[in-house]
Amino acid sequence: MGRRCLDIANTSGRKDLEINGQIRDKELRVIDADNAQLGVMATRDALRLAEERDMDLVKIAPQASPPVAKILDYGKYRFEQQKKEKEARKNQKVVEIKEIRLSLKIDTGDFNTKLGHAEKFLKAGDKVKVSIRFRGREMAHASMGLDVHRRFAEALPDAVVEKPPKLEGRQMIMFLTPAVKEPAKKSAKQGDKPEGKPAEKPAPEAKPAE
Repeated sequence: MGRRCLDIANTSGRKDLEINGQIRDKELRVIDADNAQLGVMATRDALRLAEERDMDLVKIAPQASPPVAKILDYGKYRFEQQKKEKEARKNQKVVEIKEIRLSLKIDTGDFNTKLGHAEKFLKAGDKVKVSIRFRGREMAHASMGLDVHRRFAEALPDAVVEKPPKLEGRQMIMFLTPAVKEPAKKSAKQGDKPEGKPAEKPAPEAKPAE
């Protein structure tokens, strides 16, 4: 059983957690796998306890005085941690940058097609890089590129200009990002009356005693 602890300690690539033979502190505050406090004891005694239970000694709070170590199954612990990390990565939205290429002489049909593509990308939560490449003498008409960029951005109400058009070499580039929509505020409808208790019925009149 002692060999199990040595093997795991020697093969562990974790730098943030010291386990088994990696722990050099003279004494530790020890808790077991059920979170029961076992008290402060010499590290060699804590290691012996872990070996007797066929588990590992893991230092979980190195900054404490004395450091806190837990007796647990390190292999199972690492499996659970990796499972949580994998789940977190799965739920994390990865923002991609999609590129839309325009031109100075783009026709209306092509312009609208590119708008449709940009709308789809923005709704998916991606950023959009809009670029215009100047060819030949078109470099003398950079202002026309600015106008095309402006019209493109204005035609996308769900977009925000993250980086305005900028000339880089023979390209003019603009970055768009999805607009953050504010939650709609509920407004009281006209004619709605506040709810209240229903009117109480008048008590019946008491009959005179005969």
